[in-house]
Parts: sequence; structure tokens; C-alpha cells
Amino acid sequence: MSVGVTISAPLTPTSDTGTVPSAFSPVDYVVFVLLLVLSLAIGLYHACRGWGQHTIGQLLMADRKMGCIPVALSLLATFQSAVAILGVPSEIYRFGTQYWFLGCSYFLGLLIPAHIFIPTFYRLHLTSAYEYLELRFNKTVRVCGTVTFIFQMVIYMGVVLYAPSLALNAVTGFDLWLSVLTLGIVCSVYTALGGLKAVIWTDVFQALVMFLGQLAVIIVGSAKVGGLGHVWDLASQDGRISGIELDPDPFVRHTFWTLAFGGVFMMLSLYGVNQAQVQRYLSSRTEKAAILSCYAVFPCQQVTLCMGCLIGLVMFAYYKENPRNIQHQAAPDQLVLYFVMDLLKDLPGLPGLFVACLFSGSLSTISSAFNSLATVTMEDLVRPWFPQFSDVRAIKLSRILAFGYGLLCLGMAYISSQMGPVLQAAISIFGMVGGPLLGLFSLGMFFPCANPPGAIVGLLAGLAMAFWIGIGSIVTSMRSGMLPSPWNGSSTSLPSNLTTITMTTLMPSTTLSRPAGLQRLYSLSYLWYSAHNSTTVIVVGLIVSLLTGGMRGRTLNPQTIYPVLPRLLALLPMSWQKRLHCKSYSQDFSVDTAVFPEKMSNGMLKGSRDKEATPVAEEGPAHQGSSPTFILQETSL
Repeated sequence: MSVGVTISAPLTPTSDTGTVPSAFSPVDYVVFVLLLVLSLAIGLYHACRGWGQHTIGQLLMADRKMGCIPVALSLLATFQSAVAILGVPSEIYRFGTQYWFLGCSYFLGLLIPAHIFIPTFYRLHLTSAYEYLELRFNKTVRVCGTVTFIFQMVIYMGVVLYAPSLALNAVTGFDLWLSVLTLGIVCSVYTALGGLKAVIWTDVFQALVMFLGQLAVIIVGSAKVGGLGHVWDLASQDGRISGIELDPDPFVRHTFWTLAFGGVFMMLSLYGVNQAQVQRYLSSRTEKAAILSCYAVFPCQQVTLCMGCLIGLVMFAYYKENPRNIQHQAAPDQLVLYFVMDLLKDLPGLPGLFVACLFSGSLSTISSAFNSLATVTMEDLVRPWFPQFSDVRAIKLSRILAFGYGLLCLGMAYISSQMGPVLQAAISIFGMVGGPLLGLFSLGMFFPCANPPGAIVGLLAGLAMAFWIGIGSIVTSMRSGMLPSPWNGSSTSLPSNLTTITMTTLMPSTTLSRPAGLQRLYSLSYLWYSAHNSTTVIVVGLIVSLLTGGMRGRTLNPQTIYPVLPRLLALLPMSWQKRLHCKSYSQDFSVDTAVFPEKMSNGMLKGSRDKEATPVAEEGPAHQGSSPTFILQETSL
């Protein structure tokens, strides 16, 4: 099935009755303001508790004493933003349930971080994920990774900050940019003052608000159309329930393979190497708690995806049973909010609860971003160059950085208002920039022969490929006259055939006529962006590393390598392992800190300074320890 082409268009409201209200009731405003006040109160509580006695570890890492449940809910809330709350139901309403198969990618997308990335990062006792890059390669690679992450998150925060403000403007007429400013300042204040612990506990509260807001829409909506069974029947009759589309074509927007396997790479770029998530893992009190938090996210993600998809189906069934004319202007990503206001108009408090749900999604995401941006800037760009910073000065600077990033993201919100529908816009940005970062970490962790020149050239090649395809697809869409419709809906009315909006996304979706040549490359499904770009980094990085001599003459810290081959061989029967002369493997290393740099409290690596670790001769006493055994085991087959 070709998504957006063979599915019939959603039933368009036709009558003049039941217009959507344009303002909140007093109860709705109370619910909405209560969200902001409680979020701010939680942040200020953790800021005031022990004021003057905070350490930089407490501010940035919650003193590494968090339990698995709050960490898991924070992990969920961080990227379950208003982007997904607005985008997923709209996707289901317009194109059917094919997107639901994205849940298949959650299994590997969370299992791999739990057993590969988290143990590696946790045992290195990192604060910033990009400290790993200096331990594995050198300081230059670390700085390149940090700058790339900052660029990625600042752009993404513009999208997340703008989305809920758009929602509030659509339903209440409240000034759009005043709401952006309010949201940004509230979030910046409690993030800067309360640190990571405040961010995690506000995430827990906001995750519950998001759950209640979506659940209320599903219950009320399904009750008004005769139950979820009737909703499913209506969707089936109209071809809205998608089967498993096994088309392997990566240029088809959504197929089973695209969602289930392309989505894995997207999940890995989020839950495996993104600082906002890694920082939460590392704040856990034990490595086991960090791994359990990753496992706990899996059912929560599935429930959240199901709720978003059910809202889309309920919205479809509701407008089929109750045709109405939505007189307000509506871009695709405003459909959910207009539906909610139409559905809940006679139930004071519930519209406010849903808008609070949207703002919770945005607050949880941007607070995590501000905190992680301040952390990487402090740990990767400031403290290594100014090691004399005391804890008091470091705390002050970290808070200033968090608040400064909040102000920067306010400016990026305006740029995001010029982009296309929020769901694909946000995911595409993560694919364009998150993919190369995933490739950089994978290159270091899985390939012992990769060296610093290969890592830098590979990262640059991945970024170049990402922006080449991304910008090329945008330009191609513009030349075809398929400009994204403005989010504020000031000049675009609700179209009579919403399947045409499949062409107004940031990245091209399924087209009616297949392009040829280079134009076809620009139509690559946005969910393959992370896979394509991370693979580019790995391939180019390996080629350059081999051409420049690999790790010959350089020290390789065994704790920075995940032994893929020994792990796979360990699954074989013992008799086969003996025939292959496989050596046993253990991750309990006794690493010589005189050879391998060790992290210091000021963010530097002991002995690294401005030069690489001391080279070790290929033969001699230094190769009598356990680390060479690791390298030999890696190549023993």
C-alpha cells in the first residue's frame, strides 16, 4: 500500500453546526496555570533545599542517587513532547494505522542501549557522553561531538517550544509569542536553579499529566461514538486499519521495514547516545538501576504510542459520526487540538487538562535539553580548558548557561514557525544530526581499529551527507510547489482532501510519481535518515582509519570497546568455541591508569591535557597485562 495515495481521505466536516469554541473557561485556565505553578514549585523546592551547599555533581548529575522509576518516567517524558502528542493522532487520522508499527522498533531500540551503551558509559563514570570520545579517540573528537550535539538540540528545542504555544493560540486566542516567552522563561528558571534532580521530578509530574490528558480524550471521544469497538469498525470500513506493508523500498514513506528497522536507528540516536538521556542513566544510583530504567521505558513507550494512535482513530470516527464545519483555519498539526476543543467543549476543565498535557510534553523536553546543553558546555568546553574553576564558580556558570540556552531557544522558536508539520520536522532534524552522532559512537565502540582521523572525517562525511539529502529534499519540494503550510494556519484552511498534505511535510513522503536519478535519493523516507547517516560515518571512518594506520602506535583503552565478536562466539556451544580457539572474555578489567587517562573532578582526563595518551610499543612489558588480551580476543577468530 502506498501511504497517502491508496487510503481514502478522512471525512471532512461539512455542516455548520457545532463550531469549535475559541476560548477557555475559567476552570480551564485554573488547570493550565496550576501546571505551570506546580512545575515551577518543584524546581524551586529542589533549588532551595540545601541552598549554598550544592555541589556541581548534585546540580548536573543529581548526586548519582536517583532510582529507576523516576529515571524511567523522565526518560519517557523527555522525548514524549508536544511534537508527538500533536503529530501522532494527526498521522493516524490522515493516513491510517501504519505508523503504529513503529512500536516494533522499541524492542531493539531500548534493548541495545540497556546492554551495550549504558554499561559502557556507566563504568567509565562519565558526566558528559562526549567524555567517552576523548577516552576512545582524543580531545578534538570530543569537541566535535559536543558542538554537533549543541547544534542538534538548539534546533530541536525551537520546534518543541513552538508547538504548545501554537496550541494555546489556536484554542484561546492568547498571544502566540507571549505564550512562547512564558513557557521558555518558566522552564529556564526551574531548570537553572534546581538542576537535574528538579528536572527529573518535574518530568515525573508532567508524565502523569500527559497520561491523564490523553486518556481523557480517548474515554470521552469513544463514549460519544459508541465505544472503542465501534471506533475500530468505522476505521476498518474506511480502510484506516493498515495491514503489514512488506515493501522493502526505503523511498516509501511508511512500511513495516521502515518503521520497525529504520525506527531502531532513530531510537538508538535518542536513547543510546543522546546526552539528555545518557545523563539520566548516569544519575542512577547503580548500573543495575540504570539498566532497569531503560527496561521500564519499553512498556511506557508502547502505552504512549497506543494512546496517540487511539486518539487519531477516535477523531476519525467522531467526525464520521458527527460531521461538523470547523470554521477556524487549521494546519495539519492543529487538527488534534480543534478536535479536542470540539469534543470537550461541554466539559469544563478537560480542555485545560489537554492543553496542560501539551505544555507538560514541551516543558519536560526543553528542560531536559537546557540541562544537558549546560552540562556538555560546562564539562566539554569550559572545565577542560579552565581546570582551576572551583565548585562555587562552576555552579554559577552552569546555571547561567542553562538560562542562556533558554533564551537562545526562544529565538529558535521563530525559525521553527517557518517549517512544516511538527512530527516529521522534529524527527528529521534528529535523523539529520542524531544519525552521524550515533555513527561516531558506534565507530568507536564496535571497531577497535578506528582512529581519531577516521572519526573526524567520518563525522564530517555523515553530516555532509545528512544535510545534502535533507536540504535537497526541501529544495525539491519547494520547486514542485509543495511548500509546507504555516503552522499558525493564518492563510490555510482545512482542505477537503487531507491526503494532499502528505506532500507538505518537511521531508518528502510518498509521491504520486516516482522521481528518477538523484531526485529519487531526496525522497528517502525520513525514518531511514539515522540509519543512512550513521552508516556513512562508520564506512568513511573505517576507510580513513585503515588508510592512516589504524590504532598502530596509539593506546586503546579496553573499557571503551564493546567486544562484539567474543559476545557472539560465547553464544556458541563450548565444543565449537574450542574448535575456533576462542578465548574467554570478562568485562572486569584492571586498567592501568598510568597508561589510560582517568577522569578527574574538573572534567579533564588525567594525563591527557593537550596531547594524546602515551603510545605503547607493540612489544614489551606494557603488553603483558589484560588489555592486550582483550584486543587479541577481539581478533582471535
